[in-house]
Amino acid sequence: MQTPESDKKIILQTNLQGYFFDGLNALNKKSLCPVPESFIFYSSDVLDKFALSQDYFDVIDGKVREKILGLKLMEAAQYSREEQKRIYKEVADMSLLVCGYFAESTHKKLVDAQYYAQIGKTAYSHLNTVGTSFLDIPRFYQMFATCFESMTTLMSILASQNKLGDNNLIFKKVLRDEAVSDQEMLVSGMIPAPTRRVS
Repeated sequence: MQTPESDKKIILQTNLQGYFFDGLNALNKKSLCPVPESFIFYSSDVLDKFALSQDYFDVIDGKVREKILGLKLMEAAQYSREEQKRIYKEVADMSLLVCGYFAESTHKKLVDAQYYAQIGKTAYSHLNTVGTSFLDIPRFYQMFATCFESMTTLMSILASQNKLGDNNLIFKKVLRDEAVSDQEMLVSGMIPAPTRRVS
């Protein structure tokens, strides 16, 4: 005899990128202003790449330290074109990760998420100028820079869902009268009210 329990399935992801892609894609489909699927694919690749902590930190004189993204961005121009591509991509992707999946970490830093967002958008724009492309899409990184905040919002919501296992996080913030950005509300399928306090 078949029971409701026997109808349940366990779904296993073969890789982290697929897991992140599915999560971001599901959120993107709910958004009133969805981003191109290529942006979702790229962002899931970034999340997969930085899943290991050694890619997230620098080791200097045997000590583990956070990467100083602003300094790396400024120094990139003095290197060869190939090295510039590597540095710009690293800085841009790290900024995306910090502003998106690890957005809460910026509350403990001396600089805020807007600082990292500006660094990330600048790095993606520079990456576009040194002739780098993604999936043979012309001006991909320049276009991605214009949707930086949209992507970080999707990533931040996914991180909240993963952390709390709660799909109604935005709704709960609204009920508690906490600051909710228009973008968060749009992605969660809610229409921002003109009188609501937003961040």
